[in-house]
Amino acid sequence: MANLDDFVRSFGMSGFLITEELKKIEQQHGIELGHLPKSKAASAIESYPQFEQAVRTEAAEASEHYEVIYCLEQSIRKLITETLEDAVGADWWNSGKVPQAVTQEVTKRLTTEKESGMTQRSTELIDYTTFGELSVIISANWDLFKTVLTDQRAMSRVMSSLNLLRNPVAHCSPMADDEVERLRLSVKDWFRLMS
Repeated sequence: MANLDDFVRSFGMSGFLITEELKKIEQQHGIELGHLPKSKAASAIESYPQFEQAVRTEAAEASEHYEVIYCLEQSIRKLITETLEDAVGADWWNSGKVPQAVTQEVTKRLTTEKESGMTQRSTELIDYTTFGELSVIISANWDLFKTVLTDQRAMSRVMSSLNLLRNPVAHCSPMADDEVERLRLSVKDWFRLMS
């Protein structure tokens, strides 16, 4: 019987050690491996039992689309920032590489935000741009971006599509199944442009 007890104890300890190692990997790399169930307490929506279940379900579905759009938009901003920084330096925003119409719209948004008295969303002006404006910046500097993107017209088309697909999520409306599929395809199209 002692052998069985030792075996069970060893098995339990091995599982514990593996779990601890997975937690360390998650923390080091800022990822979630999914080996532990998500805590219900982690959901902000749980604090508001007044919301109907149907609305909660729609919100959970929309959050998945939001995550994709958020990551894509941030990666495009990073691509633009790095490409223009490499070309003209750290002050690329004020170098004349950003079209005046874009800088004017960004200035308006920044002013509105400052006057609201709320915390400023970012110190980076590019964070105040839309998908459409990001497309304008890339097009205006196509000579720099043609080495990382395969086709200017395709880029404009994909960015236009992404800008439209972003609207339901940004304005708290559910996406139709066709539009969910269109979002998936548009994201794939974007990454295909980068090959």
